[in-house]
Amino acid sequence: MTLETKKTVFVELGKFLNQFSEDSSSRKATVLHNDLFFDDFINLIKLSQSHNGWYTPEQVYFSIQSWAKALTEENLDQWLSAYAIGEIKPKDIALILAGNIPLVGFHDFLSVLITGHSVRVKTSSNDQHLLPFLAKYVIAVAPKFAEKITFVEGKLENFDSVIATGSNNTARYFEYYFKDKPSIIRKSRNSVAVLNGTETKEQLIALGEDIFRYFGLGCRNVSKLFVPKGYSFDAFFEAIFEYQEIIHYEKYANNYDYNKAVFLMSNFKLLDNGFLILKEDKSHASPISSVFYEFYDDISELQLRLKSESEQIQCVVSDNLIENSISFGQTQQPNLWDYADNVDTISFLLIT
Repeated sequence: MTLETKKTVFVELGKFLNQFSEDSSSRKATVLHNDLFFDDFINLIKLSQSHNGWYTPEQVYFSIQSWAKALTEENLDQWLSAYAIGEIKPKDIALILAGNIPLVGFHDFLSVLITGHSVRVKTSSNDQHLLPFLAKYVIAVAPKFAEKITFVEGKLENFDSVIATGSNNTARYFEYYFKDKPSIIRKSRNSVAVLNGTETKEQLIALGEDIFRYFGLGCRNVSKLFVPKGYSFDAFFEAIFEYQEIIHYEKYANNYDYNKAVFLMSNFKLLDNGFLILKEDKSHASPISSVFYEFYDDISELQLRLKSESEQIQCVVSDNLIENSISFGQTQQPNLWDYADNVDTISFLLIT
């Protein structure tokens, strides 16, 4: 298949996904293969929470809509125009996927196929259904992809390169196990926000989206705030109050109760609004239902520190306080060219 043909296939997938939203899902006559896939996808979305308790319909629909917006002809052209993707010697690329948020491994899946390789996918036990379903749709649109896509249940074998995502502990295992293979090994990362006290209520509400989307389980979720000395959190708490319904979700509430109890037993000073705990802490990785914060004196010194800690940080959010930072509310809607860990997957696949 030519690159243009492969792009067309994923544009069709984007059109299929664009039919599904939390408010209403509407079948469009111009979308391919709705007779085979539309109703089954609705049912799969409804069942997703039974497969993974964190995959509520709201979160799954958000992920689906994010990919629907990304998979357009314009976005694919802009993304791939930076590369000379010609005829390559196809190789077998192994993917070991995470399952913390819905379809978290789709970008790797897309990247392998769009560059002309074959993919051997080891899904996470927490996300075993959504990506295989989309793969079936892709194959229905372009049957030649059937020989390019394999989902592996047992041991991964017969592959040339690997892209693996996991925790810092599993990354050490991956690095040893795949030491003789070209690889991208992704470790745990967190995202941070830098405030200076001049943020509008609308910006702070948007920051709540960066914190609470996917219940804070993603590496692009803000888990740490940097604030100037003397900063008052009153405006922050007032703005994020509209996310208060999150505490009614049992799994989140259990984490909130547990982490609050642990912090209190350790006599930590906390700020708490009944559904989010703020704790002063130098670490970037806060537990679910909590966000760490740290005071800073000088923004230029903070920028140097964040650069030095870049391997721990996925995104930095601010109102242009930090170079190359992301606007409030945008962390969970990356572009196709916004690579995880800033590792260019396409470049890796073109030279592997």
